Amino acid sequence: MMWRSWRRTQALINASDPIPGGPDLYAPMKVHTDIADLQGLKRPVLTTGTFDGVHRGHRTIVDRLTEVARKEGGESMLFTFHPHPRMVLYPADNDLKLLNTQEEKRALLEAAGLDHLLVVPFSRQFSRMHAVDYVRDVLVDAIGVHAVVIGYDHRFGRNREGDLSLIRQLGEVYDIQVEEIPAQEVDHVKVSSTKIRNALTEGDIRTANDLLGYHYPLSGVVVKGDQLGRTIGFPTANIGAIDTYKLVPGDGVYAAEVTVREGRYQGMLYIGPRPTVAGTHHRSVEVNIFGLDRDLYGEAITVRFLDRIRGDQRFDDMEAMRQQILLDRAEVMKRSNAIGT
Repeated sequence: MMWRSWRRTQALINASDPIPGGPDLYAPMKVHTDIADLQGLKRPVLTTGTFDGVHRGHRTIVDRLTEVARKEGGESMLFTFHPHPRMVLYPADNDLKLLNTQEEKRALLEAAGLDHLLVVPFSRQFSRMHAVDYVRDVLVDAIGVHAVVIGYDHRFGRNREGDLSLIRQLGEVYDIQVEEIPAQEVDHVKVSSTKIRNALTEGDIRTANDLLGYHYPLSGVVVKGDQLGRTIGFPTANIGAIDTYKLVPGDGVYAAEVTVREGRYQGMLYIGPRPTVAGTHHRSVEVNIFGLDRDLYGEAITVRFLDRIRGDQRFDDMEAMRQQILLDRAEVMKRSNAIGT
């Protein structure tokens, strides 16, 4: 299965966006949150993992999954967890940052052509399930798996006791076909995930977007700021209520596509502690939206990162900052038009 176009992905990443071409192009993905409610599945072909980012490497796996499902006359399924297992097993670890919110991941997996998404609440009790019990009670009895597509290094069950060899043995007992994802593809997924996080942290949006296959999104709610931007001719929408675990790219000025109630606009996005006017360690995320002149307080907003214009810097006074912002705006428009938002 070929990956849907960049434009289709961009549309589906936001649930409020219309689906180009209408509903007849593909069957909507079904989302399940309770294993006990699964019924009527047709020869499910399953893979499992967090799939954070649903980047190009992940979509290679989804393509293979759907290919096997078609060959077997079945339906493709991703078995994943929420919250992320690290949040449950290591609650004091505050370093976890994710590339997707749950809604973003759902939209991306649907765009990739997945038939079923099974999102199971992760718990310590589930983590203590033995590998054999997991295969028998969950995969066989509850889901009725026909085939599994897993990586060469996949581990599962209590203390990660289960591996590819074990699931092959159990597959013979329970008549489950096992398809191995080659080492190079699994390693590529790991490398891609690491590269994407590093690139975003460093503000390297071009690399991140290339590996993702779509423009990295950040969503929240517009909150009231100190309104200093409007005093120099650049009013901004301050973005708050960002998902706690969502990775926010490195400080700087970015070209962005902004989605609000009216539709999509070009925008100039700033991330940082505002050293010229604030001098605090609190990071602000705010965007100047081109062509939109109204208050957005309390409204949902999504920005999609197109390119980084420059890093953050401190200016001697507000006029010097205004002059730089004028240059930034021109560069943002130039790059946004070149990218084709």
